[in-house]
Amino acid sequence: MSSIRALAEELSARGNDALRRLFAARPDLITPGVPDFAALAARACARVSLQRALESLSKPQLQVLEALVLTTDEDEGRSGSAVELRHAVGNATLGTLDAILAELSQLALIYRADPPDSIHSASGSRRRYYQPVARVREVLGSYPAGLGRCYTELTSVSQFFAEKAADIVNAIPAAAQQQHVEHHIAAAYALERWAGLPEALESAPARAREVLSKFTNWPVGAVPHAEARVRPGRKTDNPVDWLLSHGLLVPLDDEHVELPRPVGLALRGGRIVPELTLDPPPAPTATTSTALRRNAALGAIGEVLRLVSGLAVEAAERPIETLRAGGVGTRELRRLTAALRAESDQAVLALELAAAAGIITLDVDTSTWRATASEEWLALPRPDQWLLLATAWLDTPRVASLAMAAEGGGQLAPLAGEGQRPDAAAVRRRVLEVAAELSGEANSSEGRAVVVRAEDIRTRLEWAQPRLARRLRGLLDGVLAEATMIGFLGSGAITRAGAAVLRGDYDGLRALLEEILPRSVDRIHLQADLTAVAPGYLEPGLGRRLALLADPEGRGPATIYRFSAASLRRALDAGEDAASISAFLAQHAETGIPQPLAYLIEDTAGRYGRIRIGRAGSFIASDDEAALAGLLREPSAQQLGLTQIAPTVLVSNATPQEAATVLRELGLAPAVDSSFDPVVRLQRARGGSASPTLPAPEPRTAVPTTDDVELQLAILRNQSAVVANGDEAAPMLGIETLQKAIRLKRAVRLNIVDALGNSTVEELRPVSISAGRVRVFDPERETERVLSVHRIIDVELA
Repeated sequence: MSSIRALAEELSARGNDALRRLFAARPDLITPGVPDFAALAARACARVSLQRALESLSKPQLQVLEALVLTTDEDEGRSGSAVELRHAVGNATLGTLDAILAELSQLALIYRADPPDSIHSASGSRRRYYQPVARVREVLGSYPAGLGRCYTELTSVSQFFAEKAADIVNAIPAAAQQQHVEHHIAAAYALERWAGLPEALESAPARAREVLSKFTNWPVGAVPHAEARVRPGRKTDNPVDWLLSHGLLVPLDDEHVELPRPVGLALRGGRIVPELTLDPPPAPTATTSTALRRNAALGAIGEVLRLVSGLAVEAAERPIETLRAGGVGTRELRRLTAALRAESDQAVLALELAAAAGIITLDVDTSTWRATASEEWLALPRPDQWLLLATAWLDTPRVASLAMAAEGGGQLAPLAGEGQRPDAAAVRRRVLEVAAELSGEANSSEGRAVVVRAEDIRTRLEWAQPRLARRLRGLLDGVLAEATMIGFLGSGAITRAGAAVLRGDYDGLRALLEEILPRSVDRIHLQADLTAVAPGYLEPGLGRRLALLADPEGRGPATIYRFSAASLRRALDAGEDAASISAFLAQHAETGIPQPLAYLIEDTAGRYGRIRIGRAGSFIASDDEAALAGLLREPSAQQLGLTQIAPTVLVSNATPQEAATVLRELGLAPAVDSSFDPVVRLQRARGGSASPTLPAPEPRTAVPTTDDVELQLAILRNQSAVVANGDEAAPMLGIETLQKAIRLKRAVRLNIVDALGNSTVEELRPVSISAGRVRVFDPERETERVLSVHRIIDVELA
């Protein structure tokens, strides 16, 4: 029976509680909903769903599944039970194996099967036999359990070995068993029997076992000139040459070799899994004080809020330019680093966080990043600001550390398109979840917090989710560095704020941050040395205006601002005057304005404006003064930024061509002076009636809601047929039949629909299937064809 049909029958026989546990462990099975159990089983056997499910398996679960895959064969009707697996898995009892097999069955990765024909029905009925579901072997890859392929498979993938296999066997009397072998298939079977015997290595050179030990965990290795070193029948003391000449290493090409499965099993004492790893690695023991963790987290949170706020203000005043190839260039990053008074890596993280949170967005017309939501960001309370950044960082597919020089990156530009990783969000959450789990498991004394290092997380994940651990190796150090800079980790330990975000407890997080974050202040200390000291985090409005009047120095909450003639002229250029500056400082100063600062304000303002400079992109001259006066009052001409500098002359911020276009639309007939070279261009209004608003953080739900699950159960239970060839299940059933025919080298009858909708039934032999296409051999025409899978409406074995 088809494994999809068998799984569908098994799922339909489960109780609702068992199905709820399945949906909780594999939520993608009902996202979106399925119409019947056949569609549910087909989705459970889909490659993408199986990849996700296998990434959730622990090391002992994966070891048992790989052992079951290698000891069973669906085509031959050979199923497996705990009894057979006990001989293939070291350090395992029947009870342990039965429990793990039940867990794999609950996850719909294996299904109940009939006992093999060699097992007596009476004794077999007392055991539970299983088969892996369709495509599990494919998803596990070519080397389950780290073992190589059989000799028969290797002869099909290596033409060189197929040609040499018979010579190798005939040169080994024990392998040939006194019979001359000519065909490579017979040679492969002979090597299969001989290579698994302990006697195979008795006559090997001294260091042969040492060479083979390098293939303990992975069967493929690099050997230069591998094919040239295969010399059957010749004596050699070189261990590599001897192993290649005796077929105990098989050359895949001239540079790579593979350790065949029988040899690997012999090295492991006949066991697929030498030892079942049941116990997780111990939790870390290093600790830090909770006060130190709290202070480190507060410092990181305060700094990241300062950086993003400063970036929002900077981008509002001057858009951030990008390179032609995308991303922020080194020169622009250096400017932002100086403006934010930060390190390069901090500026990179601020850019990525601001973009992920929607504070800055890319203007495709000008290829610049603009602060489209800076006002909304600066108006948020500080707890909400950090929550927005934390959730945006958790869910973004971008990896800021790839552009950080301190983490070995730096090869990418910040905000470049290459900085995306599709699995970044999943890896990021899982790393922090493991850090929280390790902290919870460790028995730290009161007032201490567990320090979680990268090696601790890597070791735990290699046991808890070994397949996922392979993917996060390149991102782990960068994720921890980013988490520390944002405040998820403090002094190497998971923080209370970070744990609250992971739990989705946003209300509790806001209350926590309101309690521990210092409140913003609206008072400053003015000093006689022309400086102002902020005794904490300034309110956004006060901080922006003070940064306009004075130059900030240093970092952190207690920032020093220095007044100078240049800084005051900057404020005067922005529209301030001596009275407004003095009134602002007097309103927020705790001890009044010192006399040196008051003198500096009056002197700078008194000398300001004697010579005035303005902007003009074009001029409009006319002898008709009434026409120019009417043009100044015309609402449609306001976009030109007109200013009258003489009774017969107006200047405009627009270019001559743009000014001429507007005047022509008003019914005038201007003449453009081509000798005029415009220097300032008109800023067109951006599309859209309103600026984007910041997204409100919402807790992510990892599993479907209770209502969704109950609705899905009701749909499944209302189906009259257990297994139906529905629209979703039928393609998977057809693909499964095609794959079985390829394995058995059998022909199939295909009902094929052409482009006009006409169907024909043909008997063909499938050769391979991939990417939605199947390559078939047509015996009548003696040619090969490629068919689209979606044009095949029915498949059955011939």
